[in-house]
Amino acid sequence: MPRSLTSRTRTSAAATPTRGAALRNKVATPGKSPAAAKNPTGVVSLQSLLSEASRKATADLKRVLRPKGVPVEYWRVLEVLADESGRSMSALADAVSMRLPTLSKLIDRMVADALVQRAPDPQDLRRVLVYISDPGLQLVTGLRDKVRRQRFALETSLGEEHGEALKRLLAAFIGESSQT
Repeated sequence: MPRSLTSRTRTSAAATPTRGAALRNKVATPGKSPAAAKNPTGVVSLQSLLSEASRKATADLKRVLRPKGVPVEYWRVLEVLADESGRSMSALADAVSMRLPTLSKLIDRMVADALVQRAPDPQDLRRVLVYISDPGLQLVTGLRDKVRRQRFALETSLGEEHGEALKRLLAAFIGESSQT
């Protein structure tokens, strides 16, 4: 079982019944976000909105993972490795969008927690591959449905049309950003 990195006060994971409708209404009335309230000019940058959205989505995921003491960063790695195919550190860093030194320290902790293991690459013994361990796979199996429900709730909170449009826009933005 991974050690818990969170010691903050728990917040309620239950959403209000009108949350989805409230979020859909906010889509139609931009500029009322907390980012706008903090900005004296009233102009909200795309960067501020993306940061705020990322914090909110991550907070929602943390509420799902917290009961098992799983940090979001662990989950990101475990989810990629759950296909039981080993990954080189550089391939894993790309898959989870982490810098290699940060990922290396994270993998050290996850090895200590028996969630992943390192093994020599059979094609090139100079390289090391990272694999999910049996306890890591059990953890993913136990949490996967809860995470899927959380992601579904997040996507449907905007409504199907807005959710799909947002995904297309973000995918295009990420594609454009990675080419520059």
